Amino acid sequence: MSKLKSIAELQALLSLAIEKTSFQEEPAELYQPISYVLNLGGKRLRPALVLMATDIYGVDVEKALPQAIGMELFHNFTLMHDDIMDDAPLRRGKTTVHEKWDSNIAILSGDALFVKAYQSIVKADAKYLAALMDLFNQTALEVCEGQQYDMNFETQDAVSMSAYLKMIKYKTAVLLACALQSGALIADASEEDQKHLYDFGIHIGLAFQLMDDILDVYGDQAEVGKQVAGDVLCNKKTCLYIKAYEGANEEQLKVLDYYFAHQDFDAQEKISEVMKVYAELDVRLACRNMMDEHYNSAINHLNSVSVSDDRKLVLVQFTELLMERVN
Repeated sequence: MSKLKSIAELQALLSLAIEKTSFQEEPAELYQPISYVLNLGGKRLRPALVLMATDIYGVDVEKALPQAIGMELFHNFTLMHDDIMDDAPLRRGKTTVHEKWDSNIAILSGDALFVKAYQSIVKADAKYLAALMDLFNQTALEVCEGQQYDMNFETQDAVSMSAYLKMIKYKTAVLLACALQSGALIADASEEDQKHLYDFGIHIGLAFQLMDDILDVYGDQAEVGKQVAGDVLCNKKTCLYIKAYEGANEEQLKVLDYYFAHQDFDAQEKISEVMKVYAELDVRLACRNMMDEHYNSAINHLNSVSVSDDRKLVLVQFTELLMERVN
């Protein structure tokens, strides 16, 4: 069986393949933004997961390279459209497409990128095609549903934890799961292994998003790379807010309702008062426990995959890379 490739080797292979992916020159306004957004970089973790799931079975990763590239194209399509909806000025430290060109171009280029993702994913043996497309179509719809749920939460007075977990599952975790199952499918893994790898992706995606919520409030700004408590300032209903709201007494509810009603407060005052409530209710620990539960579930599913432990090493390293900021 071939030597297992490292995450760095797979990322390098993907970066080279994406650099070689060419698009039409005309109309330039449609295709230049696609090349621009793909050249912004990123860790290429989603497409790398496709290749990891193929590689653990000793199958040549080149066999799954078109599907891996398709995952990266689809991911960047979602980012391009998300940036429009969020009116985000920057992506990976660079001007977003709708700011560099305009929103209409960003919408249309994003649509074209979605089509390009399909064109790449269907480059598979006929025996895999129906299952690949069923999986990808389900995932693409769930990602859209997750984004809509997230937008709905902005105007809802109350959000349940189950609704929040469903939103982050669809918005974040299902694409990781899809990438893993796609790679396993192309490697002719058993349906049982495919399911374990899919569920591994779901739970590690949920754990990652819960970690991100915790770090937004309690992380070091230099390490997290964004303003601490930015979610509080933007009135985002994260797991911390939901846990606090579920357990708050009357006085604590008044504080949360007051500061999450709008944004015209002194930033430090708002952060300080909300964090007092969070501390009184120890929501950090409660959310950390939820995160650990999903992380442990992910590892249990990975342990159930029917390849030797040494072949799973790269996926173990992936979980460590994804979760490294938590400690």
